Amino acid sequence: MIDVLSPTLTWVAVGAAVWALVLVLADRPLPVDRPDGKAYLGLLALIEVGLLAQAVLGFIKLATADHDVPALSYGGYLLGSLLILPVALYWSLAERTRWGTAVLVVGALVIPVMIVRLGQVWTHG
Repeated sequence: MIDVLSPTLTWVAVGAAVWALVLVLADRPLPVDRPDGKAYLGLLALIEVGLLAQAVLGFIKLATADHDVPALSYGGYLLGSLLILPVALYWSLAERTRWGTAVLVVGALVIPVMIVRLGQVWTHG
């Protein structure tokens, strides 16, 4: 995958998961009307922009690959990773309990798993 972007996205997503876990443990929903909630939404937007850049660069690398890569699997992981956080955020905002915030924890932790899987599909085909 992309040498700098993938580890950066992984660690930022883990940080977002820890932030959401603190909210779950405090039994608070995501406070979208407060500065800390807006900062968290900004962090999720930053991750999403990084995932979009990864998807664009990943499709370019796929088109110019010099080895066999299962294009359907690889493209599915690239596009699937773009959908995880928006769905988790929508769910969290629809369910204003600690369990809605827990969905953000899971969504943020799925991102590193998707990135690792992208690397595996790219390397091993």
